[in-house]
Amino acid sequence: MTQERHLAVKRTARYYVLGDVSPLVEDLWFACHGYGQLAGDFVKEFECIADPKRLIVVPEALSRYYIPSDPGYHTADTKVGATWMTREDREAEIADYVAYLDDLCAEIINEIGNRPIRVTVLGFSQGGATANRWVTRGNVRPDRLLMWGSFLPNDSDLLHAAEFFRTVKLVLIHGTRDQFADSKMIEKYEALLKENQIPFEAKTFGGGHRMDRSILQLLAE
Repeated sequence: MTQERHLAVKRTARYYVLGDVSPLVEDLWFACHGYGQLAGDFVKEFECIADPKRLIVVPEALSRYYIPSDPGYHTADTKVGATWMTREDREAEIADYVAYLDDLCAEIINEIGNRPIRVTVLGFSQGGATANRWVTRGNVRPDRLLMWGSFLPNDSDLLHAAEFFRTVKLVLIHGTRDQFADSKMIEKYEALLKENQIPFEAKTFGGGHRMDRSILQLLAE
């Protein structure tokens, strides 16, 4: 008889930091990249808000893959991307990255000194669902969650979200030309949040499915 079983194993995770990991930090950010991105590239998006008292931590998803530009086998120059999860064995994938991000957060907090500071969690695209699941299922309790180019995941408990986001500020950011979320889709989604009494703030910028410097600087102020 065939049985599906699971074994927890130790993994080495990669992450990048922008800023000094020191007791001088007053503003701590965790930023989860989107599908097919790498943390080393994504961290560059935040150079515009670099500050001596701000530390930005960009974890990389645990699963990497080749992104071929042409049919056939990959080459030495084929781009590599990372993904937080797929539909396959999804609950185990989610549990793994929530535990990973919890461990990373605990390590960073310990290094800068276990004291009250402002914490922001940002998730872009696929990283938005990742960030949402982390803050609602894991140990971190940030001051705010910035979901950029993304919505609450379909498996969200909206009753729980209504209570949770009364103490954690939820901000939704979308480009006006985002190919994955047109204006009608966004309006419908915001109506759903209001119907379920989930407090949120919405921000838009003129652009597509990408980060935006001006909005990022505004959020960092």
